[in-house]
Amino acid sequence: MLTSLRIHNVVLIDQLTIEFEKGLCALTGETGAGKSILLDSLGLALGARSESALVRKGADQASVTATFEVEKNHPSLAILQGAELAGDRELILRRSVSKDGRSRAFINDQPVSVALLREVGDTLVEVHGQFETQGLLNPSTHRNLLDEYAGIDGKLSEIHEAWKNEETKLEELKAETEKSRTEENYLRQSLEDLDGLEPKQGEEEGLASLRERLMHREQVLEGLNTAYQILSGDDDPVRKAWAALDRIADKLGEQAKEVIGALDRASSETQEAIASIQSLSTDLEQSEHSLESIDDRLFALRAQARKHECTVDELPALRDKLAAQLSRIEHADEALAAQIKKAERARKTYIQEAEKLSDVRKKAAAKLDKLVAKELPPLKLEKAKFVTDITALEQPEWGPQGMDRVRFLVATNPGSEPGALNKIASGGEMARFMLALKVVMAELGAAGSLVFDEVDSGIGGSTADAVGERLARLARDKQVLVVTHAPQVAARASHHWIVLKDGQKDMRTNVIPLGEVAERREEIARMLAGATITNEARAAADKLLETGT
Repeated sequence: MLTSLRIHNVVLIDQLTIEFEKGLCALTGETGAGKSILLDSLGLALGARSESALVRKGADQASVTATFEVEKNHPSLAILQGAELAGDRELILRRSVSKDGRSRAFINDQPVSVALLREVGDTLVEVHGQFETQGLLNPSTHRNLLDEYAGIDGKLSEIHEAWKNEETKLEELKAETEKSRTEENYLRQSLEDLDGLEPKQGEEEGLASLRERLMHREQVLEGLNTAYQILSGDDDPVRKAWAALDRIADKLGEQAKEVIGALDRASSETQEAIASIQSLSTDLEQSEHSLESIDDRLFALRAQARKHECTVDELPALRDKLAAQLSRIEHADEALAAQIKKAERARKTYIQEAEKLSDVRKKAAAKLDKLVAKELPPLKLEKAKFVTDITALEQPEWGPQGMDRVRFLVATNPGSEPGALNKIASGGEMARFMLALKVVMAELGAAGSLVFDEVDSGIGGSTADAVGERLARLARDKQVLVVTHAPQVAARASHHWIVLKDGQKDMRTNVIPLGEVAERREEIARMLAGATITNEARAAADKLLETGT
Protein backbone atom coordinates (compact mmCIF):
# COMPACT_ATOMS: atom_id res chain seq x y z
CA MET A 1 0.00 0.00 0.00
CA LEU A 2 1.18 3.53 -0.84
CA THR A 3 1.52 5.40 2.45
CA SER A 4 3.05 8.68 1.34
CA LEU A 5 4.17 10.61 -1.72
CA ARG A 6 6.72 13.42 -1.37
CA ILE A 7 7.25 15.66 -4.39
CA HIS A 8 9.88 18.36 -4.74
CA ASN A 9 10.26 20.77 -7.70
CA VAL A 10 8.10 18.86 -10.19
CA VAL A 11 6.48 21.22 -12.75
CA LEU A 12 4.06 23.36 -10.67
CA ILE A 13 4.76 21.60 -7.39
CA ASP A 14 7.33 23.26 -5.15
CA GLN A 15 7.19 21.07 -2.03
CA LEU A 16 4.35 18.64 -1.33
CA THR A 17 3.76 15.61 0.89
CA ILE A 18 0.57 13.51 0.72
CA GLU A 19 -0.14 10.86 3.36
CA PHE A 20 -2.39 8.18 1.88
CA GLU A 21 -4.74 5.72 3.60
CA LYS A 22 -6.35 2.37 2.91
CA GLY A 23 -9.57 2.11 0.94
CA LEU A 24 -10.83 4.35 -1.87
CA CYS A 25 -8.83 7.59 -2.16
CA ALA A 26 -10.25 10.29 -4.44
CA LEU A 27 -8.31 13.20 -5.96
CA THR A 28 -10.51 15.95 -7.34
CA GLY A 29 -10.02 19.49 -8.60
CA GLU A 30 -10.59 21.72 -11.58
CA THR A 31 -9.12 20.86 -14.96
CA GLY A 32 -5.53 22.08 -15.15
CA ALA A 33 -5.07 22.19 -11.39
CA GLY A 34 -2.28 19.61 -11.57
CA LYS A 35 -3.87 16.20 -10.96
CA SER A 36 -1.89 14.74 -13.89
CA ILE A 37 1.31 16.08 -12.29
CA LEU A 38 0.62 13.90 -9.27
CA LEU A 39 0.29 10.83 -11.47
CA ASP A 40 3.41 11.78 -13.44
CA SER A 41 5.26 12.14 -10.15
CA LEU A 42 4.09 8.75 -8.92
CA GLY A 43 5.04 7.21 -12.26
CA LEU A 44 8.51 8.74 -11.95
CA ALA A 45 9.00 7.08 -8.55
CA LEU A 46 7.83 3.77 -10.02
CA GLY A 47 10.42 3.82 -12.80
CA ALA A 48 8.54 5.51 -15.66
CA ARG A 49 10.47 7.44 -18.30
CA SER A 50 11.94 10.69 -17.01
CA GLU A 51 12.07 14.04 -18.83
CA SER A 52 13.82 17.28 -18.03
CA ALA A 53 10.47 19.02 -18.59
CA LEU A 54 9.34 17.65 -15.22
CA VAL A 55 11.85 19.86 -13.40
CA ARG A 56 10.24 23.01 -12.00
CA LYS A 57 11.38 26.18 -13.73
CA GLY A 58 14.35 27.70 -11.93
CA ALA A 59 15.20 24.49 -10.05
CA ASP A 60 18.26 22.32 -10.67
CA GLN A 61 16.62 19.04 -9.79
CA ALA A 62 13.24 17.41 -9.24
CA SER A 63 12.70 14.46 -6.90
CA VAL A 64 9.85 12.17 -5.91
CA THR A 65 9.76 9.72 -2.99
CA ALA A 66 7.03 7.07 -2.67
CA THR A 67 6.79 5.05 0.54
CA PHE A 68 4.99 1.70 0.66
CA GLU A 69 4.02 -0.85 3.27
CA VAL A 70 4.14 -4.46 2.02
CA GLU A 71 3.50 -7.91 3.44
CA LYS A 72 6.50 -9.97 4.54
CA ASN A 73 6.12 -12.34 1.55
CA HIS A 74 5.52 -9.63 -1.07
CA PRO A 75 7.19 -10.31 -4.48
CA SER A 76 9.06 -7.00 -4.32
CA LEU A 77 11.15 -8.33 -1.43
CA ALA A 78 12.16 -11.39 -3.47
CA ILE A 79 13.25 -9.08 -6.30
CA LEU A 80 15.38 -7.03 -3.92
CA GLN A 81 16.86 -10.18 -2.38
CA GLY A 82 17.77 -11.41 -5.87
CA ALA A 83 19.54 -8.09 -6.45
CA GLU A 84 21.36 -8.49 -3.11
CA LEU A 85 19.62 -5.45 -1.64
CA ALA A 86 18.05 -5.04 1.78
CA GLY A 87 14.26 -4.96 1.97
CA ASP A 88 11.76 -4.69 4.81
CA ARG A 89 8.04 -4.16 5.34
CA GLU A 90 8.58 -0.49 4.46
CA LEU A 91 9.91 0.23 0.97
CA ILE A 92 11.03 3.71 -0.06
CA LEU A 93 11.31 4.34 -3.80
CA ARG A 94 13.03 7.58 -4.78
CA ARG A 95 13.84 9.13 -8.15
CA SER A 96 15.57 12.38 -8.98
CA VAL A 97 15.81 14.15 -12.36
CA SER A 98 18.24 16.97 -13.10
CA LYS A 99 17.46 19.81 -15.49
CA ASP A 100 19.75 18.23 -18.09
CA GLY A 101 17.52 15.12 -18.11
CA ARG A 102 19.75 12.75 -16.16
CA SER A 103 18.00 10.69 -13.50
CA ARG A 104 19.00 8.61 -10.50
CA ALA A 105 17.02 5.87 -8.76
CA PHE A 106 17.09 4.63 -5.15
CA ILE A 107 15.34 1.94 -3.12
CA ASN A 108 15.64 2.32 0.66
CA ASP A 109 18.38 4.91 -0.02
CA GLN A 110 20.44 2.38 -1.97
CA PRO A 111 21.26 3.38 -5.57
CA VAL A 112 19.68 1.05 -8.13
CA SER A 113 19.12 0.93 -11.87
CA VAL A 114 15.92 2.41 -13.30
CA ALA A 115 15.10 -1.06 -14.65
CA LEU A 116 15.17 -2.53 -11.13
CA LEU A 117 13.13 0.40 -9.80
CA ARG A 118 10.53 -0.26 -12.51
CA GLU A 119 10.50 -4.01 -11.79
CA VAL A 120 9.84 -3.39 -8.10
CA GLY A 121 7.36 -0.61 -8.86
CA ASP A 122 5.30 -2.89 -11.10
CA THR A 123 4.67 -5.20 -8.13
CA LEU A 124 3.50 -2.31 -5.95
CA VAL A 125 1.16 -0.24 -8.14
CA GLU A 126 -1.03 -0.80 -11.18
CA VAL A 127 -1.98 2.33 -13.12
CA HIS A 128 -5.01 2.11 -15.43
CA GLY A 129 -5.93 4.67 -18.01
CA GLN A 130 -2.65 6.55 -17.99
CA PHE A 131 0.21 4.19 -18.95
CA GLU A 132 -0.60 1.85 -21.81
CA THR A 133 2.12 -0.69 -21.03
CA GLN A 134 1.36 -1.34 -17.38
CA GLY A 135 -0.68 -4.00 -15.66
CA LEU A 136 -3.58 -5.52 -17.56
CA LEU A 137 -2.78 -3.56 -20.72
CA ASN A 138 0.42 -5.56 -21.12
CA PRO A 139 -0.46 -8.81 -23.02
CA SER A 140 2.49 -10.59 -21.44
CA THR A 141 0.66 -10.51 -18.09
CA HIS A 142 -2.61 -11.99 -19.35
CA ARG A 143 -1.69 -15.68 -19.18
CA ASN A 144 -0.40 -15.36 -15.63
CA LEU A 145 -3.53 -13.48 -14.56
CA LEU A 146 -5.82 -16.10 -16.09
CA ASP A 147 -3.82 -18.89 -14.45
CA GLU A 148 -4.03 -17.13 -11.10
CA TYR A 149 -7.77 -16.67 -11.58
CA ALA A 150 -8.11 -20.37 -12.46
CA GLY A 151 -6.00 -21.45 -9.49
CA ILE A 152 -3.39 -23.13 -11.69
CA ASP A 153 -0.18 -24.14 -9.93
CA GLY A 154 3.33 -24.37 -11.38
CA LYS A 155 3.38 -28.17 -11.79
CA LEU A 156 3.76 -27.95 -15.57
CA SER A 157 7.00 -25.98 -15.18
CA GLU A 158 8.69 -29.01 -13.56
CA ILE A 159 7.37 -31.33 -16.29
CA HIS A 160 8.61 -28.96 -18.99
CA GLU A 161 12.04 -28.82 -17.35
CA ALA A 162 12.20 -32.63 -17.19
CA TRP A 163 11.33 -32.86 -20.90
CA LYS A 164 13.92 -30.25 -21.87
CA ASN A 165 16.56 -32.07 -19.79
CA GLU A 166 15.91 -35.28 -21.72
CA GLU A 167 16.05 -33.36 -25.01
CA THR A 168 19.39 -31.84 -23.97
CA LYS A 169 20.78 -35.26 -23.09
CA LEU A 170 19.65 -36.56 -26.48
CA GLU A 171 21.34 -33.73 -28.37
CA GLU A 172 24.54 -34.18 -26.38
CA LEU A 173 24.53 -37.93 -27.05
CA LYS A 174 23.96 -37.35 -30.77
CA ALA A 175 26.84 -34.87 -30.91
CA GLU A 176 29.14 -37.18 -28.95
CA THR A 177 28.23 -40.16 -31.14
CA GLU A 178 28.73 -38.21 -34.35
CA LYS A 179 32.10 -36.94 -33.18
CA SER A 180 33.17 -40.41 -32.03
CA ARG A 181 32.21 -42.00 -35.31
CA THR A 182 34.40 -39.59 -37.23
CA GLU A 183 37.25 -40.60 -34.92
CA GLU A 184 36.49 -44.34 -34.88
CA ASN A 185 39.34 -45.40 -37.20
CA TYR A 186 41.81 -43.30 -35.25
CA LEU A 187 40.60 -44.72 -31.94
CA ARG A 188 40.72 -48.30 -33.21
CA GLN A 189 44.28 -47.93 -34.59
CA SER A 190 45.43 -46.23 -31.39
CA LEU A 191 43.98 -49.06 -29.30
CA GLU A 192 45.68 -51.69 -31.48
CA ASP A 193 49.03 -49.89 -31.09
CA LEU A 194 48.71 -49.75 -27.31
CA ASP A 195 47.52 -53.35 -27.06
CA GLY A 196 50.56 -54.42 -29.11
CA LEU A 197 52.88 -52.40 -26.92
CA GLU A 198 51.28 -53.47 -23.60
CA PRO A 199 52.68 -50.56 -21.53
CA LYS A 200 52.97 -51.09 -17.78
CA GLN A 201 52.89 -48.69 -14.87
CA GLY A 202 56.46 -47.71 -13.82
CA GLU A 203 58.01 -49.42 -16.82
CA GLU A 204 59.84 -46.34 -18.09
CA GLU A 205 61.70 -45.81 -14.83
CA GLY A 206 62.71 -49.47 -14.63
CA LEU A 207 63.99 -49.56 -18.20
CA ALA A 208 65.93 -46.34 -17.73
CA SER A 209 67.63 -47.76 -14.65
CA LEU A 210 68.51 -51.04 -16.41
CA ARG A 211 69.82 -49.12 -19.41
CA GLU A 212 72.09 -47.10 -17.12
CA ARG A 213 73.56 -50.28 -15.66
CA LEU A 214 73.98 -51.93 -19.05
CA MET A 215 75.82 -48.90 -20.42
CA HIS A 216 78.53 -49.46 -17.76
CA ARG A 217 78.22 -53.27 -17.67
CA GLU A 218 81.94 -54.22 -17.55
CA GLN A 219 82.78 -51.54 -15.04
CA VAL A 220 79.83 -52.50 -12.86
CA LEU A 221 80.65 -56.23 -13.03
CA GLU A 222 84.25 -55.57 -12.06
CA GLY A 223 83.17 -53.50 -9.08
CA LEU A 224 80.63 -56.08 -7.99
CA ASN A 225 83.20 -58.90 -8.21
CA THR A 226 85.76 -56.91 -6.22
CA ALA A 227 83.20 -56.18 -3.50
CA TYR A 228 82.22 -59.85 -3.45
CA GLN A 229 85.82 -61.04 -3.04
CA ILE A 230 86.47 -58.62 -0.19
CA LEU A 231 83.30 -59.53 1.69
CA SER A 232 83.47 -63.30 1.14
CA GLY A 233 87.25 -63.81 1.72
CA ASP A 234 88.78 -65.78 4.60
CA ASP A 235 90.22 -62.66 6.18
CA ASP A 236 86.88 -61.48 7.60
CA PRO A 237 87.68 -59.00 10.43
CA VAL A 238 84.09 -59.01 11.70
CA ARG A 239 83.95 -62.75 12.11
CA LYS A 240 87.46 -62.86 13.62
CA ALA A 241 86.51 -60.14 16.12
CA TRP A 242 83.32 -61.97 16.99
CA ALA A 243 85.23 -65.26 17.58
CA ALA A 244 87.83 -63.54 19.77
CA LEU A 245 85.20 -61.92 21.99
CA ASP A 246 83.08 -65.05 22.12
CA ARG A 247 86.00 -66.95 23.73
CA ILE A 248 86.20 -64.46 26.58
CA ALA A 249 82.48 -63.68 26.86
CA ASP A 250 82.16 -65.45 30.22
CA LYS A 251 84.96 -63.33 31.60
CA LEU A 252 83.49 -60.03 30.33
CA GLY A 253 80.07 -60.84 31.59
CA GLU A 254 77.12 -58.67 30.60
CA GLN A 255 79.37 -56.05 28.97
CA ALA A 256 80.29 -58.45 26.14
CA LYS A 257 76.70 -59.13 25.08
CA GLU A 258 76.13 -55.74 23.43
CA VAL A 259 79.39 -55.83 21.43
CA ILE A 260 78.95 -59.49 20.40
CA GLY A 261 75.34 -58.74 19.33
CA ALA A 262 76.45 -55.79 17.16
CA LEU A 263 79.15 -57.95 15.52
CA ASP A 264 76.61 -60.70 14.94
CA ARG A 265 74.23 -58.28 13.22
CA ALA A 266 77.08 -56.89 11.12
CA SER A 267 77.99 -60.39 10.03
CA SER A 268 74.39 -61.13 9.02
CA GLU A 269 74.06 -57.91 7.02
CA THR A 270 77.39 -58.64 5.33
CA GLN A 271 75.99 -61.98 4.18
CA GLU A 272 72.88 -60.22 2.84
CA ALA A 273 75.04 -57.73 0.94
CA ILE A 274 77.03 -60.64 -0.57
CA ALA A 275 73.79 -62.28 -1.74
CA SER A 276 72.57 -58.99 -3.34
CA ILE A 277 75.92 -58.54 -5.12
CA GLN A 278 75.66 -62.06 -6.49
CA SER A 279 72.11 -61.38 -7.74
CA LEU A 280 73.08 -58.13 -9.47
CA SER A 281 76.06 -59.82 -11.10
CA THR A 282 73.91 -62.71 -12.32
CA ASP A 283 71.28 -60.30 -13.73
CA LEU A 284 73.91 -58.40 -15.67
CA GLU A 285 75.69 -61.53 -16.92
CA GLN A 286 72.53 -63.40 -17.90
CA SER A 287 70.25 -60.43 -18.91
CA GLU A 288 68.20 -61.06 -22.03
CA HIS A 289 68.05 -57.31 -22.58
CA SER A 290 70.50 -55.40 -24.65
CA LEU A 291 71.03 -51.67 -24.88
CA GLU A 292 69.47 -51.76 -28.35
CA SER A 293 66.30 -53.57 -27.22
CA ILE A 294 65.88 -51.26 -24.23
CA ASP A 295 66.35 -48.15 -26.42
CA ASP A 296 63.79 -49.49 -28.91
CA ARG A 297 61.29 -50.14 -26.11
CA LEU A 298 61.76 -46.70 -24.53
CA PHE A 299 61.48 -45.04 -27.94
CA ALA A 300 58.19 -46.83 -28.69
CA LEU A 301 56.69 -45.99 -25.30
CA ARG A 302 57.71 -42.34 -25.46
CA ALA A 303 56.46 -42.01 -29.04
CA GLN A 304 52.99 -43.17 -27.94
CA ALA A 305 53.07 -40.75 -25.00
CA ARG A 306 53.93 -37.84 -27.33
CA LYS A 307 51.19 -38.88 -29.76
CA HIS A 308 48.53 -38.82 -27.03
CA GLU A 309 50.06 -35.89 -25.13
CA CYS A 310 50.47 -37.78 -21.87
CA THR A 311 53.20 -39.42 -19.79
CA VAL A 312 54.39 -43.00 -20.33
CA ASP A 313 52.89 -43.97 -16.97
CA GLU A 314 49.46 -42.71 -18.19
CA LEU A 315 49.41 -45.00 -21.24
CA PRO A 316 47.72 -47.97 -19.48
CA ALA A 317 44.84 -45.76 -18.29
CA LEU A 318 44.62 -44.19 -21.75
CA ARG A 319 44.30 -47.63 -23.30
CA ASP A 320 41.28 -48.39 -21.04
CA LYS A 321 39.71 -45.03 -21.92
CA LEU A 322 40.05 -45.67 -25.67
CA ALA A 323 38.52 -49.12 -25.24
CA ALA A 324 35.54 -47.59 -23.39
CA GLN A 325 35.04 -45.00 -26.17
CA LEU A 326 35.04 -47.70 -28.83
CA SER A 327 32.58 -49.72 -26.79
CA ARG A 328 30.22 -46.72 -26.63
CA ILE A 329 30.50 -46.27 -30.39
CA GLU A 330 29.69 -49.93 -30.96
CA HIS A 331 26.62 -49.59 -28.70
CA ALA A 332 25.77 -46.01 -29.73
CA ASP A 333 22.64 -46.96 -31.67
CA GLU A 334 21.25 -48.75 -28.64
CA ALA A 335 21.99 -45.78 -26.36
CA LEU A 336 20.51 -43.32 -28.86
CA ALA A 337 17.37 -45.40 -29.26
CA ALA A 338 16.94 -45.56 -25.47
CA GLN A 339 17.43 -41.80 -25.07
CA ILE A 340 15.03 -41.04 -27.94
CA LYS A 341 12.37 -43.08 -26.12
CA LYS A 342 13.04 -41.20 -22.87
CA ALA A 343 12.78 -37.81 -24.59
CA GLU A 344 9.60 -38.82 -26.41
CA ARG A 345 7.99 -40.10 -23.21
CA ALA A 346 8.86 -36.81 -21.48
CA ARG A 347 7.43 -34.86 -24.44
CA LYS A 348 4.17 -36.85 -24.38
CA THR A 349 3.85 -36.30 -20.63
CA TYR A 350 4.34 -32.56 -21.15
CA ILE A 351 1.75 -32.44 -23.97
CA GLN A 352 -0.80 -34.37 -21.91
CA GLU A 353 -0.39 -32.05 -18.92
CA ALA A 354 -0.32 -28.94 -21.13
CA GLU A 355 -3.57 -30.03 -22.82
CA LYS A 356 -5.19 -30.50 -19.41
CA LEU A 357 -3.96 -27.04 -18.49
CA SER A 358 -5.48 -25.64 -21.69
CA ASP A 359 -8.85 -27.16 -20.79
CA VAL A 360 -8.71 -25.58 -17.34
CA ARG A 361 -7.81 -22.25 -18.90
CA LYS A 362 -10.68 -22.41 -21.38
CA LYS A 363 -13.20 -23.15 -18.65
CA ALA A 364 -11.82 -20.34 -16.50
CA ALA A 365 -11.83 -17.99 -19.51
CA ALA A 366 -15.49 -18.72 -20.24
CA LYS A 367 -16.38 -17.99 -16.61
CA LEU A 368 -14.27 -14.82 -16.60
CA ASP A 369 -15.83 -13.52 -19.83
CA LYS A 370 -19.31 -14.15 -18.45
CA LEU A 371 -18.63 -12.29 -15.19
CA VAL A 372 -16.96 -9.36 -16.92
CA ALA A 373 -19.89 -9.13 -19.34
CA LYS A 374 -22.21 -8.58 -16.36
CA GLU A 375 -20.07 -5.67 -15.19
CA LEU A 376 -20.05 -3.83 -18.54
CA PRO A 377 -23.65 -2.52 -18.97
CA PRO A 378 -23.69 -0.50 -15.72
CA LEU A 379 -20.38 1.05 -16.84
CA LYS A 380 -21.98 2.32 -20.08
CA LEU A 381 -20.29 -0.43 -22.07
CA GLU A 382 -23.44 -2.39 -22.84
CA LYS A 383 -22.52 -2.72 -26.52
CA ALA A 384 -19.01 -3.83 -25.79
CA LYS A 385 -17.70 -7.37 -25.58
CA PHE A 386 -14.81 -8.76 -23.55
CA VAL A 387 -13.10 -11.91 -24.83
CA THR A 388 -10.32 -14.00 -23.32
CA ASP A 389 -8.63 -15.29 -26.45
CA ILE A 390 -6.69 -18.56 -26.10
CA THR A 391 -4.74 -19.72 -29.15
CA ALA A 392 -2.33 -22.62 -29.59
CA LEU A 393 1.36 -21.83 -29.89
CA GLU A 394 3.73 -23.51 -32.33
CA GLN A 395 6.04 -26.07 -30.71
CA PRO A 396 9.12 -23.79 -30.66
CA GLU A 397 7.09 -21.43 -28.42
CA TRP A 398 5.98 -24.08 -25.93
CA GLY A 399 7.28 -23.30 -22.48
CA PRO A 400 6.92 -23.82 -18.73
CA GLN A 401 3.43 -22.28 -18.84
CA GLY A 402 2.15 -24.50 -21.59
CA MET A 403 1.16 -24.32 -25.23
CA ASP A 404 -1.28 -21.38 -25.10
CA ARG A 405 -1.16 -17.70 -25.88
CA VAL A 406 -3.66 -15.76 -23.77
CA ARG A 407 -4.89 -12.27 -24.63
CA PHE A 408 -7.67 -10.10 -23.22
CA LEU A 409 -9.49 -8.61 -26.23
CA VAL A 410 -12.42 -6.20 -26.52
CA ALA A 411 -14.89 -5.07 -29.14
CA THR A 412 -16.66 -1.78 -28.46
CA ASN A 413 -19.21 -2.04 -31.28
CA PRO A 414 -21.51 -4.94 -32.19
CA GLY A 415 -20.19 -6.97 -35.11
CA SER A 416 -16.64 -5.66 -34.89
CA GLU A 417 -13.72 -8.01 -34.38
CA PRO A 418 -12.23 -8.00 -30.88
CA GLY A 419 -8.80 -6.44 -30.65
CA ALA A 420 -6.20 -5.33 -28.14
CA LEU A 421 -7.69 -3.12 -25.47
CA ASN A 422 -5.29 -0.22 -25.94
CA LYS A 423 -5.89 -0.29 -29.72
CA ILE A 424 -9.68 -0.42 -29.63
CA ALA A 425 -10.90 1.53 -26.62
CA SER A 426 -10.63 5.20 -25.71
CA GLY A 427 -8.90 6.29 -22.52
CA GLY A 428 -12.12 6.31 -20.50
CA GLU A 429 -13.35 3.03 -21.97
CA MET A 430 -10.00 1.41 -21.25
CA ALA A 431 -10.15 2.43 -17.61
CA ARG A 432 -13.69 1.10 -17.27
CA PHE A 433 -12.81 -2.19 -18.95
CA MET A 434 -9.92 -2.51 -16.52
CA LEU A 435 -12.22 -1.65 -13.63
CA ALA A 436 -14.69 -4.36 -14.65
CA LEU A 437 -11.91 -6.90 -14.98
CA LYS A 438 -10.27 -5.90 -11.71
CA VAL A 439 -13.59 -6.14 -9.86
CA VAL A 440 -14.02 -9.71 -11.10
CA MET A 441 -10.38 -10.56 -10.33
CA ALA A 442 -10.27 -8.49 -7.13
CA GLU A 443 -8.07 -10.86 -5.14
CA LEU A 444 -5.44 -11.32 -7.83
CA GLY A 445 -2.18 -9.49 -8.47
CA ALA A 446 0.63 -8.53 -6.12
CA ALA A 447 0.06 -4.78 -6.43
CA GLY A 448 -1.59 -3.49 -3.29
CA SER A 449 -2.37 -0.10 -4.87
CA LEU A 450 -4.47 0.53 -7.98
CA VAL A 451 -4.63 3.90 -9.71
CA PHE A 452 -7.51 4.77 -12.06
CA ASP A 453 -7.27 7.84 -14.27
CA GLU A 454 -9.97 8.96 -16.72
CA VAL A 455 -12.24 6.17 -15.46
CA ASP A 456 -15.20 8.61 -15.50
CA SER A 457 -14.37 10.19 -18.87
CA GLY A 458 -17.53 10.86 -20.89
CA ILE A 459 -19.97 9.45 -18.34
CA GLY A 460 -22.22 10.77 -15.60
CA GLY A 461 -25.36 10.00 -13.63
CA SER A 462 -26.05 6.33 -12.95
CA THR A 463 -22.98 5.21 -14.91
CA ALA A 464 -20.68 7.34 -12.79
CA ASP A 465 -22.41 6.00 -9.71
CA ALA A 466 -21.83 2.43 -10.97
CA VAL A 467 -18.15 3.26 -11.44
CA GLY A 468 -17.96 4.64 -7.90
CA GLU A 469 -19.73 1.60 -6.45
CA ARG A 470 -17.27 -0.77 -8.17
CA LEU A 471 -14.26 1.25 -7.13
CA ALA A 472 -15.49 1.16 -3.53
CA ARG A 473 -16.05 -2.59 -3.80
CA LEU A 474 -12.55 -3.05 -5.18
CA ALA A 475 -11.13 -0.90 -2.36
CA ARG A 476 -12.25 -3.44 0.23
CA ASP A 477 -9.22 -5.56 -0.64
CA LYS A 478 -6.91 -3.05 -2.36
CA GLN A 479 -5.93 0.55 -1.93
CA VAL A 480 -7.56 2.39 -4.84
CA LEU A 481 -6.53 5.88 -5.96
CA VAL A 482 -8.87 7.54 -8.42
CA VAL A 483 -8.47 10.87 -10.19
CA THR A 484 -12.03 11.89 -10.91
CA HIS A 485 -14.32 14.67 -12.12
CA ALA A 486 -17.46 12.70 -11.19
CA PRO A 487 -19.13 13.71 -7.90
CA GLN A 488 -20.77 10.27 -7.73
CA VAL A 489 -17.30 8.66 -7.63
CA ALA A 490 -15.84 11.18 -5.17
CA ALA A 491 -18.78 10.64 -2.80
CA ARG A 492 -17.93 6.93 -2.55
CA ALA A 493 -14.36 7.62 -1.38
CA SER A 494 -13.13 6.83 2.12
CA HIS A 495 -10.53 9.61 1.79
CA HIS A 496 -10.68 12.74 -0.31
CA TRP A 497 -8.09 15.30 -1.46
CA ILE A 498 -8.63 18.42 -3.56
CA VAL A 499 -5.95 19.58 -5.99
CA LEU A 500 -5.68 23.37 -6.27
CA LYS A 501 -3.55 25.78 -8.27
CA ASP A 502 -2.78 29.10 -6.61
CA GLY A 503 -0.57 32.13 -7.16
CA GLN A 504 -0.52 34.70 -9.96
CA LYS A 505 2.97 35.02 -11.43
CA ASP A 506 4.41 32.00 -9.59
CA MET A 507 1.73 29.34 -10.12
CA ARG A 508 1.87 26.38 -7.75
CA THR A 509 -0.12 23.20 -7.29
CA ASN A 510 -1.24 22.26 -3.82
CA VAL A 511 -3.12 19.26 -2.43
CA ILE A 512 -5.43 19.66 0.55
CA PRO A 513 -6.99 16.73 2.46
CA LEU A 514 -10.73 17.09 3.03
CA GLY A 515 -11.30 15.51 6.41
CA GLU A 516 -14.53 17.18 7.48
CA VAL A 517 -17.88 16.22 5.99
CA ALA A 518 -18.61 19.90 5.36
CA GLU A 519 -15.40 20.26 3.35
CA ARG A 520 -16.24 17.22 1.25
CA ARG A 521 -19.81 18.44 0.72
CA GLU A 522 -18.53 21.79 -0.55
CA GLU A 523 -16.13 20.15 -3.04
CA ILE A 524 -18.75 17.68 -4.31
CA ALA A 525 -21.24 20.55 -4.63
CA ARG A 526 -18.66 22.42 -6.71
CA MET A 527 -18.26 19.35 -8.91
CA LEU A 528 -22.05 19.28 -9.39
CA ALA A 529 -22.70 23.01 -9.92
CA GLY A 530 -19.45 24.50 -11.14
CA ALA A 531 -18.03 27.85 -10.00
CA THR A 532 -21.26 29.05 -8.39
CA ILE A 533 -22.28 26.64 -5.64
CA THR A 534 -26.00 26.66 -4.87
CA ASN A 535 -27.95 25.30 -1.93
CA GLU A 536 -29.51 22.78 -4.28
CA ALA A 537 -26.01 21.58 -5.20
CA ARG A 538 -25.12 21.25 -1.50
CA ALA A 539 -28.29 19.26 -0.88
CA ALA A 540 -27.48 16.98 -3.81
CA ALA A 541 -23.94 16.59 -2.44
CA ASP A 542 -25.34 15.57 0.96
CA LYS A 543 -27.49 12.95 -0.73
CA LEU A 544 -24.53 11.56 -2.66
CA LEU A 545 -22.46 11.40 0.52
CA GLU A 546 -25.24 9.54 2.30
CA THR A 547 -25.43 7.06 -0.58
CA GLY A 548 -21.66 6.69 -0.64
CA THR A 549 -21.48 5.75 3.02
